[in-house]
Amino acid sequence: MQAPPSFRDLTLGQFAERLASPEPVPGGGSASAVAAALGASLVAMVAELTQGRTKYADHAELCSVAVPAARALSDELLRLADEDAAAYAACAIALKLPRESFTDQELRDRQIRETAQVAAEIPLQCVERCVDALGIAESLAGRSNKNASSDLRVASLLLEAAADGATANVLVNLPLIGTNEWTDATGARVQQLLQDARTVAQAVRAVVESGEARAPLEAAPTWPAT
Repeated sequence: MQAPPSFRDLTLGQFAERLASPEPVPGGGSASAVAAALGASLVAMVAELTQGRTKYADHAELCSVAVPAARALSDELLRLADEDAAAYAACAIALKLPRESFTDQELRDRQIRETAQVAAEIPLQCVERCVDALGIAESLAGRSNKNASSDLRVASLLLEAAADGATANVLVNLPLIGTNEWTDATGARVQQLLQDARTVAQAVRAVVESGEARAPLEAAPTWPAT
């Protein structure tokens, strides 16, 4: 079982074909990261379509930082799609080690725990990046080109769905690690991140649906570096 060198190098049709195949990778984790990358790209597009428009001159500084931030998030999410596939593949190999005939049972169990932890950490990062991208989208809502408001809504839907899917991939791996301080903290963190994603996504859609024009931000936000 081997993941392709990089999903970003495939055509959309090729990626969809791989996703539809019986191979375990790519799976839901990679699909969630790719969906999130598309959402972040839409956020960047909305900011791009707002830049240079006289009508939105008051939001020029916001857009000037939103574009590179959203593009960087999209790029990172595509990288996470690859990493998710590799992590799941490694975990699947560990799980297939024969329980009865494997000479070092502790080594087998340790490999499962270690690969499962990586398989949980990657989608956790995906959820974090979804929240980051939704934060940019929320800043742009009501402060960007109205003709692209539906694109911002689509971005919020993609990012919320991706956060939900990635959260499921975090939670499914935690039992393989066992109950400890890390799994307890990770489970609580990812649930909170998902709630944050849902709250911000709904806020984006509420502003878009209202058609409300919002006042300029006092200062352009500084989003987390990816």
